[in-house]
Amino acid sequence: MVAIATEIPTACRVMMYREALNEALREEMRRDPKVFLLGEGIAQRGGSYKVTEGLLEEFGPERVLDTPIAEASFTGAAVGAAMTGMRPVVEILFIDFALLAMDPIVNQAAKYHLMTGGVGRVPLVVRTQGGAGGCLAAQHSQSLEALFYHIPGLKLAMPSTPKDAKGLLKTAIRLDDPVIFIEHKSLYMSKGEVPEGEYLIEFGQAEVKRPGRDATVIAWSAMVPKCMSAAEKLSAEGIEVEVVDPRTLVPLDAERLIQSVRKTRRAIIVQEAVRRGGVASDIASIIQHEAFDYLDAPVEIIAGRVTPIPFTLTLEQACMPQEDDIVAAVKRTLGRE
Repeated sequence: MVAIATEIPTACRVMMYREALNEALREEMRRDPKVFLLGEGIAQRGGSYKVTEGLLEEFGPERVLDTPIAEASFTGAAVGAAMTGMRPVVEILFIDFALLAMDPIVNQAAKYHLMTGGVGRVPLVVRTQGGAGGCLAAQHSQSLEALFYHIPGLKLAMPSTPKDAKGLLKTAIRLDDPVIFIEHKSLYMSKGEVPEGEYLIEFGQAEVKRPGRDATVIAWSAMVPKCMSAAEKLSAEGIEVEVVDPRTLVPLDAERLIQSVRKTRRAIIVQEAVRRGGVASDIASIIQHEAFDYLDAPVEIIAGRVTPIPFTLTLEQACMPQEDDIVAAVKRTLGRE
């Protein structure tokens, strides 16, 4: 059972997203000797995105392990370690490469608790980064959260701010269930306030990032900053939208999302992933079922184009939702095109 802090400390400092993740790992490794890290280039190099920088020096090579380029092997090793009582945190550099480890994640970690009659647990965190940005092309730019969202037995977190990144990662490490923890490559250098002192953020608790009255915009990960910027533009025109971040997609705080939609009577869901088979479609179906009588307009979904991500910056941007797309969707649902 995870002990969740009843109050988040009010004193804050400004940190980068990657620094907040680093601090979460450091604190949990100091707290629990069963926590260890493994992944490609995470020890001496400190990780390609510098999330694990300095941890080898403090905790040594037995707890910060560089692995071969063999995702299936080291993820499988981590699943086995978790089954025997350790708390491994795996880093898979790009979510695209998590496809190589789907058997240990999906067929073993996600099902072990059920198949042991509730006796066995797999306290595993798989950290990985997804999404486009930086012209990394089709094999390093996918948004694959829907694959893991579909699998019973997995939890799924996609934090959008440094504060959420730290609080959710600490909670993920303490959970007894396998967690897919997706970080967006464009967020690592972003900055935000992070509370001082010990705090955890409970899974399944959405947060209203910006209150509003005219429409609800639901988004996660790197789409949240874009929605916040779009909301500022709309505010200048007298349109006040409420931006709600689920923070975790599994468990999903459907009640908080529905509560907001019932208030504003309109919903726009924004995801970077392609629309076909996406999480946004499932959230839209929940809203349609639970808040249909409150809706004054159809639910809008803004999503990535159904295509592999091109290398060229202009084409890459054209495949992803942009601020102007969000602004247009809000105006459309309000009948102000």
